[in-house]
Amino acid sequence: MLATRTLLSKQTLTAVSHQPTCFVHQGEYGYWGNTKVAVFSGCGWWDGSDVHEGATMYHLSRNGARFRTFAPNQQQMHVMDHMKKQPSTGENRNMMIESARFIHGQGKRQMQDLSTLDVNSFDAVIFPGGHGIVKNSTFMKDGKDCKLHNDVERVLKEFHRSRKPILASMAPVLACRVLPSIEVTMGYERDENTRWGNWPQTNMVQAVKGMGARHVVREPYEAYVDEKNKVVSTPSFMWETDYHYHYIFDGVGNMVKHVMRLSS
Repeated sequence: MLATRTLLSKQTLTAVSHQPTCFVHQGEYGYWGNTKVAVFSGCGWWDGSDVHEGATMYHLSRNGARFRTFAPNQQQMHVMDHMKKQPSTGENRNMMIESARFIHGQGKRQMQDLSTLDVNSFDAVIFPGGHGIVKNSTFMKDGKDCKLHNDVERVLKEFHRSRKPILASMAPVLACRVLPSIEVTMGYERDENTRWGNWPQTNMVQAVKGMGARHVVREPYEAYVDEKNKVVSTPSFMWETDYHYHYIFDGVGNMVKHVMRLSS
């Protein structure tokens, strides 16, 4: 009996030692759970949450962070027909409810109203980005003079004031609007078509420059760090490609690693 127990114990220890991600997961910057990150959702491609928000969550988990997702509890500007690439008629959707699609039915346990986000409960905040984030401000109408959602502006200012990292992909336009003289990347400043992809959103680069920000050219797979202001950005889907999506996901991964470094 004793020999059997000893054998089972050895087998159990062997199994545990071969399952680090399940039992004792450790990221590059500490044990799992040391860093807590707020993820702003409901801000993806054209109208709502996007698949690269999922990539953000993947990289956060891989690097040992815990996260909560937040979204404004209000109606979207409009609902897009993604086949026709134009707004649908007669449809209304709530941003928080739509964003909950990304958390596998966990509901209120994971998705929370942005108005409840408390800077003291988190070490960093991420705005994964997308056209939805500019549509739910007044950027489309007012450009560099746009007004932000009240809670978005509050969160950006509070994390900046607390010297906690802020991450953004297409969302630097929001940070540049309320944080003075920050440095960001949104990719290239001219639409340079190559066999790999192109840059059709360069007008947004000119907008952030008009807001007083310094723009730094980077590739889709890179991230740029404004060390002074703790703002980290990556071009993400400012770049359009038919096949090379892994570059965009690599850029998100590099962005997350910098935030983990700044948070630790």
